[in-house]
Amino acid sequence: MEPQMYVDGEWRGARTGATVAATSPATGETIGLVPDGDRTDAREAIAAARRATTVWSSLSAFERAALLHRVGDVIEARRDALARTLTLDQGKPLRAEAYDEVDELVTYWRMAAEDAKRSGGLLPPSATRGARALLVRRPRGVVGVITPWNWPYTMPAELIAPALAAGNTVVWTPAPSTAIAAVALAECIAEADLPPGVLNLVTGPGPAVGDEIARNPGTDAVAFIGSTATGRLVAAAAAGKATLLEMGGNGPLVVMEDADLDRAVEGALAACFLCAGQSCTAGERLLVHASVRDEFATRLAAAVDKTILLGDPFDDATTMGPLNNAAVAAKMASHVDDAVARGARILTGGAPAPGFPTDLYWPATVLTDVPADALAATEETFGPIAPIVTINSLDEAISSTNASRYGLLAAIYTADLQRGLTFADAVRTGWVNINESTNYWESHLPFGGRAGSDSGLGRVGGASVLEAFSELQTVIIGPS
Repeated sequence: MEPQMYVDGEWRGARTGATVAATSPATGETIGLVPDGDRTDAREAIAAARRATTVWSSLSAFERAALLHRVGDVIEARRDALARTLTLDQGKPLRAEAYDEVDELVTYWRMAAEDAKRSGGLLPPSATRGARALLVRRPRGVVGVITPWNWPYTMPAELIAPALAAGNTVVWTPAPSTAIAAVALAECIAEADLPPGVLNLVTGPGPAVGDEIARNPGTDAVAFIGSTATGRLVAAAAAGKATLLEMGGNGPLVVMEDADLDRAVEGALAACFLCAGQSCTAGERLLVHASVRDEFATRLAAAVDKTILLGDPFDDATTMGPLNNAAVAAKMASHVDDAVARGARILTGGAPAPGFPTDLYWPATVLTDVPADALAATEETFGPIAPIVTINSLDEAISSTNASRYGLLAAIYTADLQRGLTFADAVRTGWVNINESTNYWESHLPFGGRAGSDSGLGRVGGASVLEAFSELQTVIIGPS
């Protein structure tokens, strides 16, 4: 593959000519040489986006919506190629996950297109007789978008599509480890024939390209999805601008003594092992009532051995592929070792799987007797791990949830709806699922962290995200 950046409607390399090798986590092979952009490339992209703002914002919402639907059409036509690129570049199993992500990608573009048509202002009363007050939504201008590698199609789409729908232009830099998938998505947007400069893609290291996009006065708003540590750097660089930050999570999956254990085990499988656990909404810790802990742990370990098949992500039978990069694998090993050193027991998994092309193949790992202060229970592991922590009451589940510095999502399994609602009322997370996995969400609903947590600010999802990408202008029409 010979991926290029996309700036001002043209495909090009980095101005310096520098490239970096993209390596597949699935095979260990080099799959392309990606342009290694720098601040100069980012500045040129920002300038192109600035020039395009007048043309793009002057289009009607229905004209923009038609172009966004065209992007969706191109994605649908390229479904097979996009799914295979995703598997090769990110490591997701082709049949079990990659096609689903491409289909969700289409949903985001079409949803943004329709939301663009419905986004309106207000007509509040004026204090002056005969006058009219109009509150009109205006685009912010140039939006800088910085996205992660775990969902390299849908995470960009949930920011880029609504930013464009609101009338903004975009400068986008993706995570370097999935830059080839990002280029594949940019190719779909380019084929839809949006005006030059409306969408610009710059590949390169975050400390250079990402920092420039966040810091440069040419961007009016910055949207970021990724780790808490990087999100803080982005927020500092973008100080004074409108920001949307969707960051890390360590959301618990709570299993109470009256829970349907079959359903809870099914939810835990999705919570802990979707995308090999590389999800901000993963069930990073399982808070299980003492009276059902042993039975739940035994059932979960058995279900893992029966249903989670680690293997070649291009094999149709595979349900879980490799981790995306060495840093994630190292953290997974560190968290398992720390938990075991503190007294946890490994029920299944627990070490990298031998016999694969890379060292990134980690089996689904279930730990029990995990202390509440273990790294696996307090930090974001971002790997296929299910650390079971014992609790003795609903109050303990609530206090444990709120003791975390994260506040993104929590889930609870209980037969008592009132108990579930009591949990939802008390925990400081932006989303709560009752008798659903932590990895259950709906793309049209607001999603994000609670204030004061390390999980970010603002909301993605559906029309709510348009608020981040537009602002109200007040217009007064005096009495005639």
